[in-house]
Amino acid sequence: MKGRARVFGEDINTDYIITSRRKRESLAPEYLRKYLFEELNPEFAATVQSDDFLVAGKNFGCGSAMEVAVTAVVGAGIRAVIASSFSRTYYRNAVNNGLIPILCDTSAIHEGDLLDIDWTKKAEVRNLTQNTATQAEPIEGIMRNILTAGGLVPYFRLYGGFRL
Repeated sequence: MKGRARVFGEDINTDYIITSRRKRESLAPEYLRKYLFEELNPEFAATVQSDDFLVAGKNFGCGSAMEVAVTAVVGAGIRAVIASSFSRTYYRNAVNNGLIPILCDTSAIHEGDLLDIDWTKKAEVRNLTQNTATQAEPIEGIMRNILTAGGLVPYFRLYGGFRL
């Protein structure tokens, strides 16, 4: 997967991703995408492209466990989030909704860098702008199978339950 890096800092909580008041208005991904990161960067939602990747430091998705913080990202067409660490709940919500969480050192990735992610074989993030590569943590087992299917619901439709 290739795309542009959209860089945020550390401790990006779910209310920064999408404010909790927005989920009272609608849970539709196409609605929520218009308000993605509105508290941190009001222009972000208008500039995000479907091949962008979110890049952050440690503790991405901390705060509340609201699944709508993943729904808004998926609604914007973003396929992966790259961070040095995730909150446990955000990570699992991402997998369950088909958003690929990539764990690796993000300190050398800058806004606008062109990235190429291989999450299925080498588990690597290549920065094509800087001509560098960073090893990522592999996604294995059931989580890899769920992501390959496109999320938990498509996985269940495909297999009728968990396959171990």
